[in-house]
Amino acid sequence: MQKIILAIDDEPNNLNLLLQVMRDKYRLVFANNGAKGLELASRIQPDLILLDIMMPGLDGYEVCRRLKADARVSHIPVIFLTAMTATEDEARGFDAGAVDYVQKPISVPILLRRVATHLSLVHLNDVTRARREAVYMLGEAGHYNDNDTGAHIWRMAAYACTLARALGWSQERIDQLELAAPLHDTGKIGVPSAILKAPRALTPDEWVLMKRHTEIGAQILQSGNGEIFAMARDVALSHHERWDGGGYPHGLAGEDIPEAARLVAVADVFDALTMQRPYKKPWSLADTCDYIRAGKGQHFDPNMILAFEQSLPELMRIRADWSAQQAQEETAQSRH
Repeated sequence: MQKIILAIDDEPNNLNLLLQVMRDKYRLVFANNGAKGLELASRIQPDLILLDIMMPGLDGYEVCRRLKADARVSHIPVIFLTAMTATEDEARGFDAGAVDYVQKPISVPILLRRVATHLSLVHLNDVTRARREAVYMLGEAGHYNDNDTGAHIWRMAAYACTLARALGWSQERIDQLELAAPLHDTGKIGVPSAILKAPRALTPDEWVLMKRHTEIGAQILQSGNGEIFAMARDVALSHHERWDGGGYPHGLAGEDIPEAARLVAVADVFDALTMQRPYKKPWSLADTCDYIRAGKGQHFDPNMILAFEQSLPELMRIRADWSAQQAQEETAQSRH
């Protein structure tokens, strides 16, 4: 399906040129003044807007500012077409919300390439947003039959990212972890609800079934492509492994355990111990920290504990922010 380009310009010759050079690639819609352009933008929701600056009535700067102030159309990229070439003019346009400038007289090859570039960026942003939404839904699905709320997986992911930052991870890897960490318990979707919600300690046979969530999660996630799902698979499979080799499902030890899984192990335990569960009351922060410190070199990678100690003030701030947010939501629900 052709992309829709809205061109706003008071000069008929300019609009005719755009029609001649772009009509084979795009569907063109025209407005000869700013007010009409704003109305069309809202009504037809174009994929991109080409906007002249010097127009009677509303000039291009004001049109662009109004577009960016309207939530219905603020996402649409705006490219200015203008004979104004001073640096301050360009800066004023970018401040108004434009993504690019093409100077008049228009170079057709440059215009076509700029338009194609910004449309591809819109597509990339749409794909990124869709991928993030899919990860959110998959993370929530893993807890569909569980007593854990969605807050647990996103709060735990925030803890994990804080630890990763303390360990010196690149921002790219931290961004991947933000989406991979919430998928750590995806495999719980394959564990019977009666086990997940049992208000008591599990029997040995029930523990066998519970432990399978690591392998179930890895099986689900292995079909995903890209670095995020590769990391998510490692985390789902190995976040219950222990540094000393006493964990499950494969009894891995030390650095044989993927680093992301070693990191999530600390974040997950920190969050789980401070949460209310059917079989336990929430632990105090002091008792939780003592337990994690005692696991250094046994349950947990010593480097992860160093990062935990360094990050503790930030972890406590995140926890307080989430607690305040949940309290507000519960208050709002009680009023309805």
